Amino acid sequence: MKLLVTAEGSIRCLYAEAIDLSTLGRQQIQRASQVEPTPDGRWLTDLAPVRGPRLGPFDTRSQALAEEISWLEQHWLAAGS
Repeated sequence: MKLLVTAEGSIRCLYAEAIDLSTLGRQQIQRASQVEPTPDGRWLTDLAPVRGPRLGPFDTRSQALAEEISWLEQHWLAAGS
């Protein structure tokens, strides 16, 4: 599980239950994106909540989720982001 600690002392991460995040302080959980189906059965990833792009369409939901995680790790959890 990757954690990004900002200069202000806040922590960003992709939510998982690998560690108990409550031990790090008060939590504020927000959606970073939406993965939704298209009318033709494909999948889009919308990263607008973190000022990111719209990705896709993808043939499978698992592809959309993998690209979502990849983008968030490279751009939203990167140092200096």
